[in-house]
Amino acid sequence: AGARLGARMLCHGEPGYPAWLTGLPDAPPLLWALGDPAALERPLIAIVGARNASSLGTRMTRALARDLAAEGFTIVSGLARGIDTAAHLASCDSGTIAVMAGGLDVIYPAENTELGRKITGKGLRISEQPFGMEPRARHFPARNRIISGMAQALIVVEAAVKSGSLITARAALDQGREVMAVPGHPLEPRASGCNQLL
Repeated sequence: AGARLGARMLCHGEPGYPAWLTGLPDAPPLLWALGDPAALERPLIAIVGARNASSLGTRMTRALARDLAAEGFTIVSGLARGIDTAAHLASCDSGTIAVMAGGLDVIYPAENTELGRKITGKGLRISEQPFGMEPRARHFPARNRIISGMAQALIVVEAAVKSGSLITARAALDQGREVMAVPGHPLEPRASGCNQLL
């Protein structure tokens, strides 16, 4: 199924496998990749945050992703709605990487189908799951460790105290990555996780 879609298999320890992932104890033995492998050759920075992002959070994400892409970084995120979507959209033209929770042929959420297709023009969609796999709850924390593990640093834009974004931040800290957070208003629940990180 992978070859039919034009996807490549990236095997641990072989050329083309994301360099920053190789040293992790729980690195995926193989990844499926669809798109332009050149996106992996630039320094990688991950941006994650709330699905129900505020307009200010979305604007901040777009500015960060656009400026970092202009400086030669590839933006890595998870193709979720909200902050992830803003990060991918702002860096799509220079090449962004979407790490998916399900199979490469199952774009979730469905509203990001067109974005998913656009990403493979100059960037990559990556997954450790087999083709046809619908994303389940347990797949998201597993995906998050790849998002943080691939990148040299992680930026959290908006996140509640109990959120997938903070799970990603904890994974990044465990992996020895630099974690940065955008501060928010003390009374804004979507900023509470970022404020706690700071």
